Amino acid sequence: MADMTPQKTKMPEQEPQIRNKNFEEVALGYTKEMAIKEAGRCLNCKNKPCVSGCPVNVRIPDFIACVAKGDFEEAYNIITATNALPAVCGRVCPQENQCEGKCIRGIKGESVGIGRLERFVADYHREHGKAAEVNIKPNGKKVAVVGAGPAGLTCAGDLARKGYDVTVFEAFHTAGGVLIYGIPEFRLPKSVVAAEVENLKNLGVKVMTDMVIGKVLTLDEIKDMGFEAIFVGSGAGLPMFMGIEGENALGVYSANEFLTRINLMKAYKDEYDTPIKKIKKVAVVGGGNVAMDAARCAKRLGADVHIVYRRSEDEMPARSEEIHHAKEEGINFEFLTNPTRILYDENFRVKGIECISMRLGEPDAGGRRRPEKIAGSEHILDVDSVIMAIGTRPNPLLLKATPDIKTNERGCIIVSDGMETSKDGVYAGGDAVSGAATVISAMGAGKHAAATIDEKLKATE
Repeated sequence: MADMTPQKTKMPEQEPQIRNKNFEEVALGYTKEMAIKEAGRCLNCKNKPCVSGCPVNVRIPDFIACVAKGDFEEAYNIITATNALPAVCGRVCPQENQCEGKCIRGIKGESVGIGRLERFVADYHREHGKAAEVNIKPNGKKVAVVGAGPAGLTCAGDLARKGYDVTVFEAFHTAGGVLIYGIPEFRLPKSVVAAEVENLKNLGVKVMTDMVIGKVLTLDEIKDMGFEAIFVGSGAGLPMFMGIEGENALGVYSANEFLTRINLMKAYKDEYDTPIKKIKKVAVVGGGNVAMDAARCAKRLGADVHIVYRRSEDEMPARSEEIHHAKEEGINFEFLTNPTRILYDENFRVKGIECISMRLGEPDAGGRRRPEKIAGSEHILDVDSVIMAIGTRPNPLLLKATPDIKTNERGCIIVSDGMETSKDGVYAGGDAVSGAATVISAMGAGKHAAATIDEKLKATE
């Protein structure tokens, strides 16, 4: 009989006024007792709607049933049969819109804490489990993967399990993509990402870092190295700006640059020689998860932080959990506010941001109410730094070196239903195709591409 407690088992967290001064993980994770209790809330539905909400089709009721029995290793085996990065997904997936959003328990209470349980199982295995024996029969075929982010790592892992000789080419000096440079330590510890990457290396996946494809090597040169297929999972790392006056002033960052300096280059640690301006008052422009990450990092650097968003809170695309945590940590929200120009002094340093108040008008083509300016409502926020977190698009470097790959008007790679590009033998997925999206959707694309690559290469035997 399922435990019909209507609320999830609470996840322990650092206190807000303590965590907003450090970069340690906010959520502390379940104990064994908490995990078993939460697993007991699962109804083990016959139709398993939660599975349909998972882009990588984890057998959710099956792994939860193992947790309920205390068989955490078997739970891990079930998860990793379809998910190569469970410790990552358990922390950063928007479960409320995916697996947990489909959970029957959510109709008359809170859904089962699927993400929390996945995180617990992955962490328990990392701390207590034994490395599985790898017994993969090589099939003699080589596949290259461009980009060591969630799409690329998932594709690489799936192909390695099928016997392919897989090499991942990564532009940065560390594998992980957005998991390393974009998501802060307090949400996703880098040791967790490193452990997940190590698991893939144990499958035989080779990772070559400092390989900027399109600069160091072209896709054609990779093909000439004997690779029979290439998967491009290079992400969407080119930041977007508003095009307003003052965006080139000293003290204006893209969220990508700011977060990369913090997360990958450890600018928050005194012992790391990473230049970053000492900020006292900062405006973060945007309302997505990246804006929340940038704002919460700036807060931890000691700044007074204002998130500037042109719509209301109800329209914010960020996860409700991230908005809640930001508010708890003392971050200010300027809703229905839009920047019009950035002010700077005689030394070209930021000295404020001029904004205008907005109201919501009629819905646009996407169904969201369109923000409209309120005449005469201009006002100035006193800040010394501005972080632009209004979106990204794919970096054109690789595509400029590969003109026979077709893209759309947003610079995203066009693919078929099987993730095939217009270039023979080249596949693509993740943010390079969709534009900036979620980690798990990128993983789903990598998994789909791996299946297509396997099918196509087997057909040539």
